[in-house]
Amino acid sequence: MAKKPIYLDHNATTPVDPQVAEAMLPFLQEHFGNPSSTHWYGTQTKLAVEKARQQVAGLLGCHPDEVIFTSGGSESNNMAIKGVAYALQDKGRHIVTSQVEHPAVINPCKWLEKQGFSVTYVPVDEFGLVDPESIRNAITPQTILITIMQANNEVGTIQPISEISKIARKHNILFHTDSAQCVGKIPTNVEELGVDLLSIAGHKFYAQKGVGALYLRRGIKMETLVHGAGQEQGRRGGTENVLEIVGLGKAAEIAQRDLEKKAAHMRTLRDRLWEGLEKSIPNIRLNGHPEKRLPNTLSVSFPGVDANTLLSELEEVAASPGAACHADSKEPSSVLLAMKVPAEMAFETIRFSTGRHNTAEEIDQAVEAVTQAVGRLSPGGETATAGKVDLKDIKLTHYTHGLGCACKLRPQALEEVLKSLPPVADPDVIVGTTTADDAAVYKLKDGTAIVQTVDFFTPVVDDPYDFGAIAAANSLSDIYAMGGRPIFALSVVGFPEKRLPMEVLQQILKGAHDKAKEAGIGVLGGHTVEDNEPKFGLVVTGIIDPDRVLTNDRAQPGDAIILTKPIGLGIISTAVKRGMASDELAKKAVKIMSALNRDAAEAILKVGAHACTDVTGFGLLGHLKEMTRASKVDAVIYASKVPVIKEARDLAAAGAVPGGTLSNLDFVSGTVEWDESIPETTKLILCDAQTSGGLIIVVPAPRKDEMRKALDQNGIVGVAHIGDFTQAGDGKIVVKS
Repeated sequence: MAKKPIYLDHNATTPVDPQVAEAMLPFLQEHFGNPSSTHWYGTQTKLAVEKARQQVAGLLGCHPDEVIFTSGGSESNNMAIKGVAYALQDKGRHIVTSQVEHPAVINPCKWLEKQGFSVTYVPVDEFGLVDPESIRNAITPQTILITIMQANNEVGTIQPISEISKIARKHNILFHTDSAQCVGKIPTNVEELGVDLLSIAGHKFYAQKGVGALYLRRGIKMETLVHGAGQEQGRRGGTENVLEIVGLGKAAEIAQRDLEKKAAHMRTLRDRLWEGLEKSIPNIRLNGHPEKRLPNTLSVSFPGVDANTLLSELEEVAASPGAACHADSKEPSSVLLAMKVPAEMAFETIRFSTGRHNTAEEIDQAVEAVTQAVGRLSPGGETATAGKVDLKDIKLTHYTHGLGCACKLRPQALEEVLKSLPPVADPDVIVGTTTADDAAVYKLKDGTAIVQTVDFFTPVVDDPYDFGAIAAANSLSDIYAMGGRPIFALSVVGFPEKRLPMEVLQQILKGAHDKAKEAGIGVLGGHTVEDNEPKFGLVVTGIIDPDRVLTNDRAQPGDAIILTKPIGLGIISTAVKRGMASDELAKKAVKIMSALNRDAAEAILKVGAHACTDVTGFGLLGHLKEMTRASKVDAVIYASKVPVIKEARDLAAAGAVPGGTLSNLDFVSGTVEWDESIPETTKLILCDAQTSGGLIIVVPAPRKDEMRKALDQNGIVGVAHIGDFTQAGDGKIVVKS
């Protein structure tokens, strides 16, 4: 973009204040000593750390020796909750928290539950407010800790911390609060709050990411979680991160000094934003307490408009759907659900959060941009035209939330639905829903059957033409995997005509028609609906010999497992959407996904195979699980033999993992037995949700070399023998290194 968007996402993170950066600079260029060293270099950094400790203590109204420096709010919360739990477990093993806490509190509590602790998650009212009486009622003789956030990160509701602290004191229970969102917005004086432990995160108040602090009242016992050389009074080992600690201290000084002035500024802008939106857009909803709320936080629901779609449309404004930490989740916000906000409306909610440097002019521009975008996306909104969008600048992955086959229904959920459907009794049905195959086969007469499949998905690449070609190749793959020959296709289209000009759809269809022509068939028609996201696929009809149908349930002990394409495509597609993949890698992925499985299918028909399936949304192991369970045969896979697109490993380690891949990993958890040496990134790759992946070919062991030779002769590069079916069983898959 030529112009940066207006930043209204300060609850996610804040820019580093210039004064903070200036304070840090000498410790980046000159003062590099270890604070534990006794020479001059160490003394300079030690003094800097202790100055920062005093600055943070001044902000919190505590003694400097009650401040422990950490890597951020998450570590501070974990240290407080786990440290107290283990230090006091002889006294009791019960913790009280709320349903609207940040994951950095909820997840440590859930982890402790697995270790034998019990946790009560108290509810909130429609404003997200905790009733102190619910805390009182949750207390048992075993309660050792109460942890309630000072203010909610999604809706901004400020909790009655002082009232809750009195209850905790009366029952001699320690009280922790997560104040990450509060510093620099509202007072965080620990004496006024009455808390025993308090967490802060630097990047929430104009310091840098990766640094925070935990206030720990004098005399409180807490188990050390990070053991080292005794830094931070033995509470948290490891050489101090001097550079960032200095920045945190300066940010704390500024936050304390300018609190009232900056809070008033943010509140004025927040209210200006709300008033402008409420005036311009009918029926919008404010989430959170109307008064007891952070001065900068505004959570708004836009009925009938999906939040992620709206944000994709809002290139002029940077905000978050609910909470930034949940941006990749397909589940509605747990905070909004706890507030009894309907799930549909939770998906229509955006969190705006103003900051110190926003201006009234920016807010007015944001109101105009949001109003126009909501108008376009609402029923009756105007249709996009080519004149408003430069086709060369369109990146299709920016118009969708999920990616390709990675956004399929969770396999677990789909299994349950299919179980509820009665089987078809027609004797001419050769393949239906009972074998977990991706196509249906119906016998017409002796020697002839029709095979039919339908597949469609959202963009996995940015170019419309490439998307159409890949979608077509993916749909055709199911016909090839069954041993059939496609004869014609129909298109299935969902298109956001209010967001994209019809010229984009024209390119998608052209890509699909060209790929169908390569397969020797035509696209004879189809069906189109208006949708918030672009979606495309084909219904493909083919013919097949009813005596040579390849299904999932015919694998036998001793059969070899051959894979025809490398995996990692879901990860790479995610990286493309996030701007983490190079153009060269994106082109490589397009080439792999758009390659037809026709030549591989011809080799199968020539050599013969027991079973075959293509690798798509459920991932390599998910599709293999369908095969082992249907065939009632166990299998072994050798991870080192599975062809993987090299760059996918680094991208997976960097977090470019689609939600569908994580669902697949969960789907195979009861079936797959992992060798202890298999790293987590390899597990993700073996479960990665592919789009237009290769074929899993199951061939009798004596024919595996013949099959590989036939595939090679047909120009299939990178074919690999990745494992074997071992014995009759319940479908267990052992993954060895």
